[in-house]
Amino acid sequence: MMKGKKFNNTKKNQNGHKSKRFKSDKPDPFFDGDSKRRRNFEDNDDDSIKSSDSDDYDDREVAAAVDDDDDVAGTELGAEETAAEKRKRVAEAYLEKMRAAARREEEEGEEYEVDERGGGEGGERDSLVARMLQAQQLEDSGRVRKLIASRVQNPKTMDGFDVLVKHRQSVTAVVLSEDDSKGFSASKDGYIVQWDVNSGKTEAYAWPSEDVLKSHGAKDPQGRAKKRSKHVLALAVSSDGRYLASGGFDRHIHLWDTRTREHIQVPFQTGKILNGHKGPVSCLTFRQGTSELFSGSYDRTIKIWNAEDRTYITTLFGHQSDVLTIDCLRKERVPEESQLVFRAPASLLECCCFISNDEFLSGSDDGSIEHWSVMRKKPLHIVKNAHPTLTPNKLDGVQNDNLHPVPEKLCSSAHSWVSSVAVCRGTDLAASGAGNGVVRLWEIESDAKGIRPLFELPLVGYVNSLAFAKSGKFLVAGVGKEPRLGRWGCVPAARHGVALHRFQLS
Repeated sequence: MMKGKKFNNTKKNQNGHKSKRFKSDKPDPFFDGDSKRRRNFEDNDDDSIKSSDSDDYDDREVAAAVDDDDDVAGTELGAEETAAEKRKRVAEAYLEKMRAAARREEEEGEEYEVDERGGGEGGERDSLVARMLQAQQLEDSGRVRKLIASRVQNPKTMDGFDVLVKHRQSVTAVVLSEDDSKGFSASKDGYIVQWDVNSGKTEAYAWPSEDVLKSHGAKDPQGRAKKRSKHVLALAVSSDGRYLASGGFDRHIHLWDTRTREHIQVPFQTGKILNGHKGPVSCLTFRQGTSELFSGSYDRTIKIWNAEDRTYITTLFGHQSDVLTIDCLRKERVPEESQLVFRAPASLLECCCFISNDEFLSGSDDGSIEHWSVMRKKPLHIVKNAHPTLTPNKLDGVQNDNLHPVPEKLCSSAHSWVSSVAVCRGTDLAASGAGNGVVRLWEIESDAKGIRPLFELPLVGYVNSLAFAKSGKFLVAGVGKEPRLGRWGCVPAARHGVALHRFQLS
C-alpha cells in the first residue's frame, strides 16, 4: 500500500532563505495552447454573454427565421467554419432579411426623412430595422402586445370563410408555419395535408408501410385492434418549419420532414427503452424557437421530447384526467420543478392557448371561455355562454348585422361546447369556435380588464381547430360534421375541410 506523498510548497531564493510559493509560480493554464483555449471559448460562448432581459432569445430563434438556402450555403463552407463564424453568417442573413422587409414597407408607401447627419435613406432604413428587431424581441418575450383588435373592420355579409382544403372526414387539427406561407391539416381519416395559403395548392403526406413503421420503432397494435389506427388528433410544426409532429389513436408520435414529406421516426427512443404514451396522443406543441416537443395523452401524462436529437427527455405526472389540450410559448418552465393547479368551474377544458408568457385562454364544455393568469389559481374573467346555440342579432350590447342563427333542429348542448380557441401571437385579438355555426372574435383588453366580443363569422359545422396568422390578416379553421374527440354530435350540413377568412385592418 502506497503512502501519500507530502509536497513542500516552499522554495529557496537567492539568499538561501525559504520563501512561500505562490500560485503565480505555477504554469498558467491560459498559455496551454490555442486549440484548447479556442475550444473552451466556443463551448462557453453561449453561456458567457447573456442578458437578463433576453428571455431565452438566443441564436436558435434567429436561425429559425433564415431560409433553408442559408443552411445549404453554410454546409458548402466546409467543416472549417467555427461556431462563431456560423453565428455571424446566420445573423447577417437574418439582418439582410429584415432589411428586405423594411424596403418592402418603404415601397408600399412609407416615406422616410433624410438623415441630416449623413445617414440618408440607408441610415433611416437601418434605424427601422433596429426598431423592428427590438419590437420583434419584445413581442416574442411577451412584454409588448400589439393592439390590432380595434383595427379589425366589421366583416360584411358577403365576406365569409372560403374553403381552402377539402378532407374526407372531420378536420381535427390545423397549424400554420412560422412565416404563415404554409399550413398543415389532419382529419379523422388519417390524411395529413400540406397546403399553400395563397394558392391553395395541396400536397399529401403518405403513410409508410407497416414494415417501415416497425423499422422506425413502432410497436404492434395493442388491445383488440388488429390494424394500426391512422386517426390523427393533433399536429405541431417546429419554429424553423423543418419538422411536423402528429399524434393520434395509435399512441405514437410520428415525426415528418416537411421538406420531403417523408416519415422520419416513430416513436422517439432512448436506447432500447421505449418511452411512448400508454393512451391516445391528444395534443402536441413545440416550444417556440426550439426543437422541444410536448405531448399530452389520455394516459394523464405530458412527455417532453427533442425532435432534433430524436430523444425522450422526461415525463410530467400529476393530472387527474385526460390531457386534451396543451400550448407553449418561449419561456421554459419545466426546470422550475413546480406545479400549479388551476381550478376551472367547468368539468372539462377542451382547448387552451397562451396570450403571453403570463396569460392564457381556455374553452370548456359548459360553453364558457376563461381568461387566466399564471399567478392565480382561478380565472381572471369568465365569459359564460360564449357560443349560444341560438344567436341573437345583438349580443352584449355589440351590434352585428351578419349573424345567421342555427336551425332549432341542430341545437343541443354539444353545439355550444367551446372546442377551439386561438390568439394572434403578441396581440389582443382572439377567436373561439364551437358547433353553433359561428366563429367569434374577441378583444383581450389591457391590464386584465376582461374580454370584449367583436364580431361573429358564420361557419357551419364543428370548428375543431383555429390558427391565426402572425400578422392578424387571416384566420384558418378546421371544420367538420363531428367534434374532434368523438361522435356525440353531428351537423349534416357541414363540409369537411379547412376554411380561411381574411380581415381588413384599418
